[in-house]
Amino acid sequence: MRKPRALKHGDRIAIVAPASPFNREEFTRGVAEIERLGFVPVFDDSVFEKDSGYLAGAPEIRAAAFMRYWTDPDVSALLAVRGGYGSVQLLPLLDRSKVVAEPKLFIGYSDNTSLLSWLNCQCGITALHGPMIEGRLAGGAGYDRRSFLDLLSGGRQLQLAPEGLRVLREGEAVGPLYGGTITQLVASLGTPFAFDPPDGCILFLEEVNERPYRIDRMLTQLQLSGVLGRARAIVFGEMRGCDEPNGTVTALDAIARTTRACAVPIITGFPSGHTTGPIWTLPLGVEVRVSTQPQPTLLIEDAPVE
Repeated sequence: MRKPRALKHGDRIAIVAPASPFNREEFTRGVAEIERLGFVPVFDDSVFEKDSGYLAGAPEIRAAAFMRYWTDPDVSALLAVRGGYGSVQLLPLLDRSKVVAEPKLFIGYSDNTSLLSWLNCQCGITALHGPMIEGRLAGGAGYDRRSFLDLLSGGRQLQLAPEGLRVLREGEAVGPLYGGTITQLVASLGTPFAFDPPDGCILFLEEVNERPYRIDRMLTQLQLSGVLGRARAIVFGEMRGCDEPNGTVTALDAIARTTRACAVPIITGFPSGHTTGPIWTLPLGVEVRVSTQPQPTLLIEDAPVE
């Protein structure tokens, strides 16, 4: 994996909108939060474009902005405004050779899993599954500041043990971390941009507002495609809103059923992605250690930046 340069105080972070349009007031608050953290936010008017009511501008506009900032030597990282839908439309329009030649840090989650997976699996570049502008940086309290800043600046041996983690299967494993929102990972299969983590990986899988049978269906697809079989451990997110409303069937029920054949450590409830509280940042593409004893923990063995 190629690592982008670590960020330092005063570095420029480009704000891009690879997916859906956003709330302008939250955008302004998020920009102010980036400044408060000691970085310089940069963006241009294309970030405010809208197309079809659910896209932040035409794919060509969004892809051009992404490449413009990626190849700008004065920009150290790219940060997504929000998810929604549309990041997958950028993939055929991005210049992989230029992206690989100049590794930079990309930060996002949700629909932007399409970009995170592409950077990890097709470009061999590390990335951060972490807070975006809308609903996270815009709120200040919407993200875990320590994990975000430590990983931006090159933190390693960082122990992440948030409250609420549950152990579905005991054990310990080490491997490179890959994953994101399950819907986007599954949707990529069968395309030139397929989610393709290596054997011996640690999988991080999270989702929001999908009923248990849909969770079962997507995990079954990951199993049949061979992806689950490559994992040395699996870490699931909170799975917010994924239980049946009457509580008779839960996301955990679906996870337990579809991972019965996975003889690896499994932890659930890690608060990254679609969380009820602050989002914790995870480094994708670097070595992590999953432990279930004496308490469920992720130890970041390697830094995502250098």
